[in-house]
Amino acid sequence: MQSIRNIAIIAHVDHGKTTLVDKIIDQAKILDDRKERTDLLLDNNDLERERGITILSKNVSVNYKGVKINVIDTPGHADFGGEVERVLKMADGVLLLVDAFEGPMPQTRFVLGKAIELGLTPIVVVNKVDKENCTPDLVHEKVFDLMFALEANEEQLDFTTIYGSAKNGWMSTDWQDPKEDIIDLLDAVIETIPEAPYREGSTQMQITSLDYSSFKGRIAIGRVYRGDLERNKDYMLCKADGTTKKVRIKELHIFEGMGKAEAEQVRSGDICAVTGLDDFEIGDTIADLEDPEALPRIEVDQPTMSMLFTINNSPFFGKEGKFVTSRHLRDRLFKEMEKNLALRVDETDTEDKFNVFGRGVLHLSVLIETMRREGYELQVGRPQVILKDIEGVKSEPYETLSIDVPEDVASKAINLVSLRKGDLLVMEPKGDLQHLEFTIPSRGLIGLRNKILTATAGQAIINHRFSEYGEFKGEFAEELKGAIISSETGKATAYAIDRLQDRGRFFIDPNQEIYKGQVVGENSKSDDMAVNLIKGKKLTNVRSSGNDDSVKIAPKIDFSLEECMEYIRDDEYLEVTPESLRMRKINFVK
Repeated sequence: MQSIRNIAIIAHVDHGKTTLVDKIIDQAKILDDRKERTDLLLDNNDLERERGITILSKNVSVNYKGVKINVIDTPGHADFGGEVERVLKMADGVLLLVDAFEGPMPQTRFVLGKAIELGLTPIVVVNKVDKENCTPDLVHEKVFDLMFALEANEEQLDFTTIYGSAKNGWMSTDWQDPKEDIIDLLDAVIETIPEAPYREGSTQMQITSLDYSSFKGRIAIGRVYRGDLERNKDYMLCKADGTTKKVRIKELHIFEGMGKAEAEQVRSGDICAVTGLDDFEIGDTIADLEDPEALPRIEVDQPTMSMLFTINNSPFFGKEGKFVTSRHLRDRLFKEMEKNLALRVDETDTEDKFNVFGRGVLHLSVLIETMRREGYELQVGRPQVILKDIEGVKSEPYETLSIDVPEDVASKAINLVSLRKGDLLVMEPKGDLQHLEFTIPSRGLIGLRNKILTATAGQAIINHRFSEYGEFKGEFAEELKGAIISSETGKATAYAIDRLQDRGRFFIDPNQEIYKGQVVGENSKSDDMAVNLIKGKKLTNVRSSGNDDSVKIAPKIDFSLEECMEYIRDDEYLEVTPESLRMRKINFVK
């Protein structure tokens, strides 16, 4: 029986997880040399490539020295914690990747805490040791302190540390002694990570992930916990409500390289994909037919933020999207819930509105961006944090916020966070930057990133993670700018925009189609202002010199999807279509 190691790679966003997986794939010579090679092989989703982050976990399998190593690449952002929590169930150990300059970050703490809770064996990989001003030895100490703070046991605290540069393709036990390859890391995996145990007894496999094929339908992915799974054999599916259902496995696949290979039988300890099951959910257990025994269900942290999703009913609805009705929206949201464990959808008293609950703005924005690329048109309301009543006290979610910023603008960042009722916990130098840590109500983060980046001329590095629920801190004393709203429908003229430039900043270009009630700019004062941007210049048949100076219009402000979501007010919707993002007043009466 082949020896198996199951390892998950965990790290903060952009610390080099997916790059390291590329090097493991190269070292094992999985890919055909004749085919064109791309970087970040596992970030195969368009959104992942554009944003440079991992959103969905992926599996790869390599053979090294006769041992099968199943590698699971996980997301680094706490908003996708639902993905991390369930895939860690498939692993026996973790590779904790830490940047040699930045050290452990808020998200590192989040994913490492989950791994330690599950009793997984860690190997610490201090990556990017070729960076200027990096301090690998200091980072090693900080990781030890973090593990101690997270109450790791003695075995976990006695971890192996590997240093290297995934980008340059080398790993070594000593950062001052660069090697030519990553053999030291693969050797450490085989020596340190415990072998996947073979448990005898009645079959048990928990479904921890989903895949979909247009030919075979839904595919269940998970690790066989006990016994063996066999093809064309009947099993019981144990569901969330305690019921069981007889199912037959039509096909079994194990992971091999970047793909899958058919198998007649899969032993306990290995990770496999099962086709032929209907009506299953993540967390269900495939168990023995005669003696079905369910595994404990996956516990996922509860959502902290909600948004209202509704159909697009603006004057421009249906011009760009294919899916525009409430039935389309409902089916798509409930389909997303099947595989996105941290998401929850509640129906409201009207059939065209849905409350969608998620982990944070990024979690919800990835869903919205995916839907608009699939051809959906919808409107969303402002993100709201979920308030709870804990022992009679009104409570709200708090986050740990870390900001790395040049020293000369650190005071601006501290001032902005203080206005949102944030408390400064840590202030220490980090290279030529100042490292700040705060605790702040989650609702204080909505729209804060933009303000800090503007105040620090784009030099701030901002990260945050959910910490706990605490007492509600009251409303923020912030001065809000009003909106400039279009009072007519048609094409905006350069002449009209030019005349109003001193009244505020605009979000549209000349000749852009706009409609009545659309938010077209930001007023420099605090009240809303309706304007007619369709109006052209009155023409006469008299030519006078000097009157027709060329119009000089400041460039429009371009918002990303997340920035739009954070910018809109309670009385506004964000209209999302495959090609456009428009902000509008919900009930605009001129």
